[in-house]
Amino acid sequence: MRAPGSSVTVTAQKEPADPATLPVSVSTVQEDLIKASGITFISDAGIFSPNTYFTEFSARKLSNPRIRGIGASPANPGVVTYVDGVPQFNSNSSSFDLVDISQIEFVRGPQSALFGRNALGGVINIASGRPSMTKWGGNLFVPFGSDGQFDVRANASGPIAKGKLAAGFAVAFSERDGFTKNLYPQPVTRSEAAIDSREGFSAKGQVLWTPEPGWEVRAIIGGERARDGDYALNDLAAVRSNPFEVTRDFEGFTNRDLFTTTAIVRKESKRFTFVSTTGFVDWKTLDETDLDYSPAPLATRKNAEDATQFTEELRFASAPASPIKLSDKVGLRWQAGTLLFTQNYAQDAANTIAPFVLSQFIPFTVVQTSPKADLDDAGVGVYGQGTIAFSNRLDLSFGARFDHENRKADLLTAYDSAFGPIFPSVTVKEEKSFSDVSPQAAVAFRATPGTLVYGSMSRAFKTGGFNPVSIPGSESYDEEHAWHIEGGVKITAASGKLSATASIFSIDWDDLQLNLPIPLTSGQFYISNVGSATSRGAEFELMGRPHENIDLFGVFGFTRARFASGTSSEGIDVSDKKIPNTPEFTATFGAQFSTALSGGRAYFRAEVASFGAFEYNEANTQRQDAYTLANFRGGWRGGRFTVEAWVRNAFDTSYVPLAFAYNFTPSGFIGEPGRPRTAGINLGIGF
Repeated sequence: MRAPGSSVTVTAQKEPADPATLPVSVSTVQEDLIKASGITFISDAGIFSPNTYFTEFSARKLSNPRIRGIGASPANPGVVTYVDGVPQFNSNSSSFDLVDISQIEFVRGPQSALFGRNALGGVINIASGRPSMTKWGGNLFVPFGSDGQFDVRANASGPIAKGKLAAGFAVAFSERDGFTKNLYPQPVTRSEAAIDSREGFSAKGQVLWTPEPGWEVRAIIGGERARDGDYALNDLAAVRSNPFEVTRDFEGFTNRDLFTTTAIVRKESKRFTFVSTTGFVDWKTLDETDLDYSPAPLATRKNAEDATQFTEELRFASAPASPIKLSDKVGLRWQAGTLLFTQNYAQDAANTIAPFVLSQFIPFTVVQTSPKADLDDAGVGVYGQGTIAFSNRLDLSFGARFDHENRKADLLTAYDSAFGPIFPSVTVKEEKSFSDVSPQAAVAFRATPGTLVYGSMSRAFKTGGFNPVSIPGSESYDEEHAWHIEGGVKITAASGKLSATASIFSIDWDDLQLNLPIPLTSGQFYISNVGSATSRGAEFELMGRPHENIDLFGVFGFTRARFASGTSSEGIDVSDKKIPNTPEFTATFGAQFSTALSGGRAYFRAEVASFGAFEYNEANTQRQDAYTLANFRGGWRGGRFTVEAWVRNAFDTSYVPLAFAYNFTPSGFIGEPGRPRTAGINLGIGF
């Protein structure tokens, strides 16, 4: 979503372009909207993209996007997130504090023809702000509010050698006490804060170098140290009756450390553009939790994960102003590239189970290794796309991508005690390869200078792989595939003060991957191919500026996502059941008013986001009804200073955004409450 009248450039199809000219559904959240709405995490921005929903835990390491009903587990996401051109293969590295971010793009619908693996539901592109080549400047913001919230956010950038070399720096520190209180009389706590507290420190540094005309080199280094509290999980019925109260004898924590390095080299000549994007991602997590989530000392879990990822993408494209001339009125724009990657993932998790819990015949403590896993992954993708342009009125695009991936697994599950193993350990050492071809075709017709009508067809895939832990016989899972058809119209009028888009889509996918709970095991999941499914729907976006002081906006999406006939999950027929965690609709409407006041501008902003009812599980036995959240923000900006007040979930709506089957609770489900009403003020200064 952009401010009416402003220009937008997106990379929804790799090369920078105006989204109004592309045959694809894309919503853009620019820097001004990020600041105006107080967006600090990617899930906060999701309300501005129709049919987009995040299944997000209170601990930031678990945040899984779902678009048009398509999603999966953290280890194999159905929507791939790119950060400065680098894909994040695990969602553990894609939910972070948005420090010095200039733009977020939500590209909806299968995009494997250009982006390859795991772009089945779409792509989220996150772009860092560019350092200024002209003068030094920066900002300092200090937000603080209810529940002990306190933040410090600062950034600065400017030239080192004017016109040649620039640098930028940004830092953020944030903390909050949390919302959920533990009522257990004498809990084992790590602090006096509430269970779902948060604390994090983030930093980013970058250098931009233009050694000569046409060349650009950019290096970005970033990291985050997150120290969050325990999961706010409780029996679903208890969450609904007393949403921010738990009673457990053990309080855990969730820690994550994230480090990224990106190097981008871009060369633009009269005939072609060349881009090299090199990315290194390293993340580590350590968490402990009360596995039974009750006052009884039954079980605890300690889980350590460590992953490193390296990617190298090389891409050539025709120069923006120099397509290949096929005739006087026909031109060809093209791009081609390759991606090489490796990924190494290790997990060491242990459940400490009290006497008599596993069986009345086991009167001693058992330590269940579940799992100890090493997963190695390497792959290559090669892609190309061509667009034939007829007299600037009609574009025909064709593209395809070939991907090949090799995955290795070394897995161990064991039950040990002070008296030795109580069950035989299970080891798995396997290797599998996956290959896929993803074609795409699209047509775009400019009916008038401000009206684009388009249609597209594409095939996408989600890679197969191994489960670190699963039920016997389900250690591996196969690829998931989808065919996608979409048609739409994009309109820009009144010198850019009014824009509207509308689209309809149809998705049919096979070998659907679902994240399923492991029977008789607490809070652990595995991926399984359960059958086929369909998703049909429509999306609308409208932005307008009826007056220079008033901006209006609205987005609406409808999704009907169902399992196909003959599909079963865990031995249960789920034919025509709703796909879990897919709201029937998403809608966000709002307005912003501003006026000159005392040498600056006063402003007020209102956002109302609604989510339709959705199911928690594939059998559709528990659900969240439709709910609405309202956010308000207002203040004054003048010269270098900013003062504003804000409130989120202003009417304190109670809702449970995530829940899943859990054998050891009265309701058979466990869930977390949604964020309650929070409020605060921001103080800012710029230079």
